[in-house]
Amino acid sequence: MVIYLFGWERFYMTQETVTIENKTGIHARPASVFVQTATKFKSKIQIEAKGKKVDAKSILMLMSMGLVQGTQMNIIAEGEDEADAVKALADLVNSKFGEE
Repeated sequence: MVIYLFGWERFYMTQETVTIENKTGIHARPASVFVQTATKFKSKIQIEAKGKKVDAKSILMLMSMGLVQGTQMNIIAEGEDEADAVKALADLVNSKFGEE
């Protein structure tokens, strides 16, 4: 968990760095599964990789990143179920989206 302090307000977020291990990277099917999983959570979820940060609940944004095998990405969530969201999405990536 990361805590940012701005004035008197605290902003909490959970993040985890994962590496895409499946041979085909994040193409249409894994992107669809990733987004379906992300939309189950109320938290704001973003993916950060290759110098970009996008909404993890948008299949178009996720696919536009061109995430290939070996790419590291940060899964960042902020909200009431952020820890569960990050864990579920990290587990999905680490399982190679069930492709291999």
